[in-house]
Amino acid sequence: MNLALKDKQKKIGFSYAWNGILETIKTESNFRFHLIATSFVVICSFILQISLFEWAIILLTIGLVLVAEITNSAIEAIIDYVRPEIHPAAKVIKDAAAGSVLIAALISIIIGCIIFIPKILDLL
Repeated sequence: MNLALKDKQKKIGFSYAWNGILETIKTESNFRFHLIATSFVVICSFILQISLFEWAIILLTIGLVLVAEITNSAIEAIIDYVRPEIHPAAKVIKDAAAGSVLIAALISIIIGCIIFIPKILDLL
């Protein structure tokens, strides 16, 4: 085993993951948008005093959207690296990855409506 590989094994795996998250925050405006939306949802959740079960659903939904967005960003970066020129197959791959984010976001909106609309109506 070469020395460079041994040094990499000593580094904690979480640091690579954290670096990936930070890089995504720096470079991907859509991810930053999702983080802003996450902040808004968390604040609303505290204000509307959602139940523990509702918190679990909200957190799972937030996680789904953020994971989909990071995965989409990674797929796009791989395609740009492997095939920097415009190619129909690359477009299909990128569009499919973006579609997964759209589905996750739409599901999160539906879940948010199911949880928050009754609580908002109760306040009125």
